[in-house]
Amino acid sequence: MMADSGPEEIAVIGNTDLTSAELENNIKNTMVEIEKWTSLLRKMEISVGEAEKRTGKNSVNMQEIYTVYLIETRPVDAVTEGLIPAPDSLWRRYSEFELLRNYLLVTYPFVVVAPLPEKRAEIVWHKLSADNMDPDFVERRRVGLENFLLRLASHPVLCNDKIFYIFLTEEKGWKEMVYETGFQAKADSRLKAMNAAFRVKNPDKRFTELKHYSDELQTVVSQLLRVQARVADRLYGVYKVHGNYGRVFSEWSAIEKEMGDGLQSAGHHMDAYAASVDDILEEEEHYADQLKEYLFYTEALRAVCRKHELTQFELEMAAQDLTSKKQQKEELVTGTVRTFSLKGMTSKLFGQETAEQREAKLQVLEQQIEEGEEAVKEKNTESNEFVKTAWVDIERFKDQKDRDLKEALISYAIMQISRCKKGIQVWTNAKECFNKM
Repeated sequence: MMADSGPEEIAVIGNTDLTSAELENNIKNTMVEIEKWTSLLRKMEISVGEAEKRTGKNSVNMQEIYTVYLIETRPVDAVTEGLIPAPDSLWRRYSEFELLRNYLLVTYPFVVVAPLPEKRAEIVWHKLSADNMDPDFVERRRVGLENFLLRLASHPVLCNDKIFYIFLTEEKGWKEMVYETGFQAKADSRLKAMNAAFRVKNPDKRFTELKHYSDELQTVVSQLLRVQARVADRLYGVYKVHGNYGRVFSEWSAIEKEMGDGLQSAGHHMDAYAASVDDILEEEEHYADQLKEYLFYTEALRAVCRKHELTQFELEMAAQDLTSKKQQKEELVTGTVRTFSLKGMTSKLFGQETAEQREAKLQVLEQQIEEGEEAVKEKNTESNEFVKTAWVDIERFKDQKDRDLKEALISYAIMQISRCKKGIQVWTNAKECFNKM
């Protein structure tokens, strides 16, 4: 219990858990507010049309090769009216996409911000290039960047951000506007976040469970991607072997008279099957990119959890400081010292303070207590508001994740079934060729 507690005492909410009914009601109320907002995609078509290599000087005045991406936007109203105006377009580097996302992470700490596609290829099967300038990789990144912009534009909160809109529509002066927001000064340091994680006394169990879930999801998706990469390697080998079948059957047909036509036809079927490997592996990479998006989403979940821990830690520190000030006031009023302190030793050595000194200190403490109560109240409100808004977005993210991953897994299963059917058809055709010999 706090010393000198009265009817106006501000209770310390060490744990911001809400009941399931309260949380559900908060989510419903907030979702009603969100539905009033308009998605940017209802007003504007957004695409990343192409990528282009360029050369230029970097920050240390050295020549470098880099890739830029063409962002195209077009008003939806014009399209629905049958007009197809030329899209507005501008070029952005990958680093500018990174700057945009960093700004959004700081400005909207309660949002699970969509991740960017990987900067360099990771967890790839060995036939793919890991070079970030490789045309195939650049094309996949272009698709990923477009998906990133569409995620932001369809988000009920982020779609209304002015800086995001300027990123899409104004090529020059955008970076200056971002830095003018002062978002970098507001960013929480990693050390500060780690300190809060270790020292917070009453963490919200839902955010703790969410952090554990994000770690487990990251592990599972990483394992799934590694399995998929091994499958792609073996698949590549199988298709190449069928190409060898085609070559051998064609060579064999040249030395046969009665069997020649059948062997040559069977060889053509094998060659066609082997040639389709590029399309198959492109589908494999599309599936891998869908999984990688959610692999990177796990860090976005942890970022929300870290911000909550920091908010909770600041609340607890404010409450602890308030308790200390009230205890000092009680000791000053009663003249008793509860715990060992330098002040108590000083009083014993040099005598008690005068009435005027005590009165002056009492006035200072009362002012500090008043400020402390206001600080606790403010932090309490901030913590509760963060929990409310963050959990709404987490629920939105969960629905999106379940929907997207279900669709990706079903599509992958259909692709595997189709692939097996093609293999069966190739050998069925080969059998018919052999029967005609």
